[in-house]
Formats: sequence, structure tokens, C-alpha cells
Amino acid sequence: MASIKNIFSPRTNENGEFYRTLTRIMGFSPKNIALYEEAFTHRSMNEKNGNGEAKNYERMEFLGDTLLSTVIAAHLYKKVPGGDEGYLTKMRSKVVSREHLNELGRDLNLIKLVRTSIPTKQFGENIHGNVFEALIGAIFLDRGYRYCNRFIHKRVIKPYVDIQKLEGKVISYKSLFIEWCQKNKKRFKFNIYEDNGNDALKHFAVRLLLEDETVAKARATSKKKAEERASKRAYYKLQRRIDNEMVNSSQSV
Repeated sequence: MASIKNIFSPRTNENGEFYRTLTRIMGFSPKNIALYEEAFTHRSMNEKNGNGEAKNYERMEFLGDTLLSTVIAAHLYKKVPGGDEGYLTKMRSKVVSREHLNELGRDLNLIKLVRTSIPTKQFGENIHGNVFEALIGAIFLDRGYRYCNRFIHKRVIKPYVDIQKLEGKVISYKSLFIEWCQKNKKRFKFNIYEDNGNDALKHFAVRLLLEDETVAKARATSKKKAEERASKRAYYKLQRRIDNEMVNSSQSV
């Protein structure tokens, strides 16, 4: 906890580490440092504001999520004038996927700024994306939409939003596998069962069947993750076949 305390101790001081780190990450200096303190406060701190309301990053996370989607949507609308609603929605989903937001948060090492009463190693992966969205919310409240838009362009759009690469990016291997099966009238089934082994956490195992034959197996801490992992393995195992049949079916429409 000492390192966290050192970051936040001179919180309103422009020479403080927290202030300097934020300025480096955002590309501009914060005005109301208290907003950013809240954006990096975990609910485990049990802090409340003057009105007795919870003071943590969760409300700002909601705000940041909405702002991020808006800025990305506006960018795609201008960048791809021929894209219809379905195409633009799908492309935006790829940019603001939970996996991608977690990656952005990790790249910026935002977790080192989080104030918490429990060890950060106990958090799940989503903490990285959650605080990234909360930071966007804090920027909007502190500096307005123009600075918020500027930050998203710098940290998300410029380094990561490549239209051609996004078009080929798979969001969900499970959805892709199911779509392929349905279009080609293939029978499939996810057989799920508990498989804890020697792990302290509950694990689930899944066997993915295609036409009554097992094409992939996987295990994870949730059923959803296990199914996605098995679908990804099945996709790579059958990639050439799936890609060819998906292309042929789209051309025949």
C-alpha cells in the first residue's frame, strides 16, 4: 500500500506523481484533480461524498463508456461513408470490446493509480478497461467534450483504429462458429461440465461437438469463457474450411 500512498499523497500538488502521471497519459494537465481521484478509487475504499453517496469510479465508468462509443461512432461515420448501420455497429463493437478496453488499460498501466483496500492481483481482467472508461468520464467532467475527443483520438483511434485490420478482426469465435454451422446446416453442441481439478477456483470444461464428433475442448473459470476458448480452437482447426464456406455463402446472397 505504500506505493499507492506515495502516488496520492501530494494529490493537489502539481509536482505530485499522480498529477504528473495523469498529465503524461492524457497529453494535457488536469484542472480538478478530485475528479481523477474518484476515477481511480475502487469501491472497496467505501468512500462517500458530502451527500453520503458512494465515491468510486463506477459512475464515471458508465459515462466514459457512453462517450467512447459516441466518439468512435462519429469517427467511423466520417471515415467510412459507404458503411451501412450494421457495418458501422459491428466495427464500433470491435473497437470498444471489453477485451480491447482491457488491453488499452494495461498498456497505460492504469492499475498502478487505483486506490483500493484489497490487493490489485485479486481483481479480474476487466479492472483495466473499467478504469480506462472512468478516466474518459473524468476528462469529460473536467475539461469538456473537446478534450475528451482529443484523448480518445490520441489513445484509441490513432494507434488502434485501422479499418482494414478491424474488418478482419474476430470479436467472438463462438458467434462465428455458430454462424458458420447455421449457414451450412451443420449440427453442433457445447457439452459443459464442472472440472475443478486441483484449482481453488471453480472451473468449467467444454467439449465442442460438430456432427457428433469432438472438434475442440477447453476449460476456464466461467462457462462463457470455456465456450469461447473451445470455439477459437475449433476455428483454427477448421479455419480454411470455415473461411471458404463463409465467403461462398456471402457471395451467393
